[in-house]
Amino acid sequence: MPTYEYVCDSCGHDFEVFQRMSDEPVSVCPECGKPVRRVISGGLGINFRGSGFYVNDSSSAPKAASGGCSSCSSSSCATCKH
Repeated sequence: MPTYEYVCDSCGHDFEVFQRMSDEPVSVCPECGKPVRRVISGGLGINFRGSGFYVNDSSSAPKAASGGCSSCSSSSCATCKH
């Protein structure tokens, strides 16, 4: 359920209400009893953390240096005898 923000133009009181989208909007100020209006806010931004969210995080492994092993990208590999 979303949180809606309201403000009263008469007394300046601002408040938030946690309600269903199907609920009727709040129409009166709890402080003074006069009409309120719902404020459209930007909400919260999405914050991606960790690896895999950047272009350079999901790229393939770096190419092997010249003379290096093609399977493990090492210049001196005991398995490939380089």
